[in-house]
Amino acid sequence: MPNSPHGVSYDSYRPVVMGRNGMVCSGHPLASQAGIAMLQKGGNFADAALATAAALNVVEPLMSGVGGDGFIMVYRKDTDTLEVSNGTGAAPYAATRERYQPDGIPMKGIMSVSVPGLVNSWLDVHEKHGLLSLAECFAPAIDLASNGFPVTHVLSRSIAADPLLCQFPTSQAVFAPKGGRPLQPGEICYQTDLARTFQSIVDGGRDAFYQGEIARAIVKFSEEQGGLLSLQDMADCRARWQEAISTTYHGHTVYEAPPNSSGHILLQELNLVEGFNLANLGCNTSESIHLMVEAKKLAFIDREAYVADPDYIDVPIDGLLSKEYARDRAKLIDPERAAYDPKAGNPWAYQAAQPQGRRAKVGAGQEQEDTTCFVVVDGQGNAICQLQSIQSAWGSSLIAGDTGILLNNRMTYWHLEEDHVDCLEPGKRVRHTMNPVMVFRNSDTSGNGARRQLSLVLGTPGADTQVQTNLQVISHVLDFGMTVAEAVEAPRWRNTQNPTESYVPHTCADELLVESRYSDDVLEGLRQRGHVLNVLGGWEATGSEMMIQVDPDNGALHGGADPRRDGYAAGW
Repeated sequence: MPNSPHGVSYDSYRPVVMGRNGMVCSGHPLASQAGIAMLQKGGNFADAALATAAALNVVEPLMSGVGGDGFIMVYRKDTDTLEVSNGTGAAPYAATRERYQPDGIPMKGIMSVSVPGLVNSWLDVHEKHGLLSLAECFAPAIDLASNGFPVTHVLSRSIAADPLLCQFPTSQAVFAPKGGRPLQPGEICYQTDLARTFQSIVDGGRDAFYQGEIARAIVKFSEEQGGLLSLQDMADCRARWQEAISTTYHGHTVYEAPPNSSGHILLQELNLVEGFNLANLGCNTSESIHLMVEAKKLAFIDREAYVADPDYIDVPIDGLLSKEYARDRAKLIDPERAAYDPKAGNPWAYQAAQPQGRRAKVGAGQEQEDTTCFVVVDGQGNAICQLQSIQSAWGSSLIAGDTGILLNNRMTYWHLEEDHVDCLEPGKRVRHTMNPVMVFRNSDTSGNGARRQLSLVLGTPGADTQVQTNLQVISHVLDFGMTVAEAVEAPRWRNTQNPTESYVPHTCADELLVESRYSDDVLEGLRQRGHVLNVLGGWEATGSEMMIQVDPDNGALHGGADPRRDGYAAGW
């Protein structure tokens, strides 16, 4: 039996939060409360999502905000429709390879900034699905920004870890206002400039952000700092609605965002491990972990070879997700030995459409890390899984003038090698690690025809960790029957695989990072299979998983939020 206060079959130190009228799991308790408040006012899932998203910009500023980008997966139960809003911005039109050579792309500062696309997705989703006004949805965030909120221990440590944030004048004024001294736990953080920016969006909508006073302020700041953003970059930025991609796994259908997201990796991983029957190998044993890690390696090396902005190159997504392709690739997995330097497969052989090679851009102007994730389900069974990011912690570390907006450092995902599939080109969208996930039980054919039955809504920040963590928690629930709290709290691993890391310089050590809560027998079993282990503290794996499970019998909502950061589940 578990040796923890809330464990049922496995350890858990937090309870499963339950509700019937709505559930919000996010990276900060105040943001989760903001979302629940919208549901209690008569709003729906889209209203709750916008309120949560804006509040996270305030209380979890290191992770996401209007200076970044994101993906929003939207499910409406009444129409049984599921789609993805892709709010990822492009590289500025002036961002050529030559501009960054020979020194490369900087990790911080103004030259790390790409076009912020998130606000487009926020407003597209709300316009299509929301019930409440923008003023009502932004009210909690404006209040938190204007009147301040107490800094958590996690946030205080993160401020102290970023020297540029504490030194650059506009950023220092917010996060280290006493002569560069980082805000301490319990001190109040005020963001009055950001509150004014939110109010401008309420009053002027997307035009205020992308063509009006906010756009002009961002571009002016960028020009003063020697950056590349232009008013044309901002005006041409659009979100786009996309069809989700999917695969089946043990009686369920798992949906993901399509490229330029890396969501296909999770689906490939599930295809690869499905034939090995993880349940028979045991939960978090050396055998099951080894199998997952080896599947991850094969999926990642395929991404490195084939996946980039589909406006610029043909992506063999049908082949990558083919069950037959997975069966052939799975033959490369040795149950007793870790593979190093795996090679990409040939997914083109498993789909009808053949590659045309690189092609001209369709046209950005005509189109409609660190990261945070939150999940929302309302009382009607509608759901949102939302990933939003300013890239690495604190993004560029620069607040744009008097806007209060922390600008992203998304340029750090680009490659500069001319023959790389994800090579930088002006106006092109970089390959992203963000991937929203929903899981449905196989269709119920009773009543008026087949309809999807929502089972899980989940996601996590953590760059290349995301698809690895999502694989683990899905297996924890579907293969081993964990509660959502047990799943998000279970010990985790992350594999780093040279040269597939998303961050510049895209190289890394080939090793398996594991939390120390795994037993000695498990760690030794992994070493014997050839894995080079980097043993972390008990709760030090990257990521902050959020998960909602829907009870198939009564519709009750079960929420779990990862304790590795400040995440909390709030139900109603």
